[in-house]
Amino acid sequence: MGKIKDVRLTLKKYVYHKLFHITGSISSEASNVEVELFLDSGVVGKGEASPSFRVNGERVEMLLAMENFLKESLVGLDVRNYAKIFEITDKLLATPSLKAAVQFATLDALCEELSVSVAEFLGGVKEEIETDKTVGIDTLENRVKDAEKIFKEGFRTIKIKVGENLKEDIEAMLEIAKVAKGAKFIVDANMGYTPKQAIEFANVVYHGGVDIAVYEQPVVWHDVEGLRFVRFHSPFPVAADESAKRKYDVLKLIKEEAVDYINIKLMKSGLSDAMAIVELARASNLKLMIGCMAESSLGINQSVQFALGTGAFDFHDLDSHLLLNEPSFRGKFVQEGPKMKLTRR
Repeated sequence: MGKIKDVRLTLKKYVYHKLFHITGSISSEASNVEVELFLDSGVVGKGEASPSFRVNGERVEMLLAMENFLKESLVGLDVRNYAKIFEITDKLLATPSLKAAVQFATLDALCEELSVSVAEFLGGVKEEIETDKTVGIDTLENRVKDAEKIFKEGFRTIKIKVGENLKEDIEAMLEIAKVAKGAKFIVDANMGYTPKQAIEFANVVYHGGVDIAVYEQPVVWHDVEGLRFVRFHSPFPVAADESAKRKYDVLKLIKEEAVDYINIKLMKSGLSDAMAIVELARASNLKLMIGCMAESSLGINQSVQFALGTGAFDFHDLDSHLLLNEPSFRGKFVQEGPKMKLTRR
């Protein structure tokens, strides 16, 4: 047994503990879509889509409108033949977060039937990973306070959002480094800088004695030449996020030698493209980090399982559920401070 007998999409809304401010976007809540695949064996596979208009051009209404299509396309298929389901969902070009949720729900259902975790099914390379935690754009005082609090909570990798005010960003980075000595920093401009501004930020911070582990998406997504320019003129490793949605984007970035890191987000690529990107990165000696949109613990579970299973990532930016006011924890993993590991059966 293991055939899909029904598909259900449910709108879920979550409120941020505090306003989440990144370049060009301030969010107070997240609207996600929970995906459930019901099998004739009684097993239910679950996934979550966190749509992003800023990155993917998605609206939550688009995803919910796909329920009947998914029923027509998937009911009667066996999750043991998951590659067939992946082939169908690979065509969801306009709704990549829904593709991710359905693909994970498929593996979740299959693994429930097999009595293994998705991480084990994908290889079980790691027993534990460690996430960063994010400091959003705010006043200088609040950014420093947030970073200090995060560091005291035990997080040793801190993500800093920049990109709206170069001078303030530089000042904030220099001050944050003073209150979080020993931490590794991921700096994410979310496409906010020009190439020249990106290099100025990097050089001033570097000469100020601050090291940055990953300098993420400093320029607009389509400016691959700009990314390459920053990479070859910055003292810090440069990562593509918004520029690397699908495997074809990553192939282009590799050919152009544009970045040192790729930030895989399942909400951009789905599992099928994410697995391809992992192999592309390994073949081309690129490094990887894994990130998230605004997933709850149910959605973050998808990336935790993928990261533990493949063991492919140097950095894990999987903190969105920690920023949301979620009624109950629903991931199939244990969270202990920054550390994440499988829930043992």
